[in-house]
Amino acid sequence: MDDAAIVSLYWARSEDAISQTAAKYGAYCRTISYNILANAEDADECVNDTYLSAWNSMPTHRPTYLAPYLAKLTRWLSLNRLRDGNSLKRGGREIPAVLDELAETLDPGADVEKEIAVRELNAAIRNMLESLGKTERDIFLSRYWYAASISEIAWKSGFTESKVKSMLHRTRCRLLKQLKEDGLC
Repeated sequence: MDDAAIVSLYWARSEDAISQTAAKYGAYCRTISYNILANAEDADECVNDTYLSAWNSMPTHRPTYLAPYLAKLTRWLSLNRLRDGNSLKRGGREIPAVLDELAETLDPGADVEKEIAVRELNAAIRNMLESLGKTERDIFLSRYWYAASISEIAWKSGFTESKVKSMLHRTRCRLLKQLKEDGLC
C-alpha cells in the first residue's frame, strides 16, 4: 500500500492504518529506535508510541512521505526515552558516541542537546547538508540522524570503516567551518 493510501486510512480513523504502517515501516522504525536505545523492549515500546503519535497527529498533519515523518517521530520518542534515563542505565548504543563526535564542532562549554535545538544551528546544518554530495550526505545522516554504527555504515556503503571515519571527520570539519562562518561557534 502506498503512503497516500495509508495516510488516508489515518484520516478516516481506520485501525487498518496502524497495521499497514507496521507492515510497511515497522522494521525501519524499530532499527532507528534500537540504534538509539540498544534495548529491544524499549525500541518496541517506542515504535508502538510512534504509531500512537502518528494516529494522534494525522488529523492535523497530512505527510506526503510517511517514512521521514515516522522516522522523526521514532527518533524523538527514542531520544526522550534515552534522556529520561530508561535506557542510559543499559548503555544506549550509538548516541553517546554520536554526541561526543558532534560535541567537537560546538562550543566546548555548550550542552550538545540544547545547542542542536537552536533554530540557527539547524539552518546551518541543513545548508551544509545541501552542499554535500549524495554519498557524503547519506553517510553523515546514517551516523548522526539514524545513529548507525561505523561498521554498519561501512557495510551498507561498501567503504572500509577507515574511509567512513575519514569521510565523517571531513564532513564534521566542513560543518565546523560553516558554523564559524555563520557565527554560531
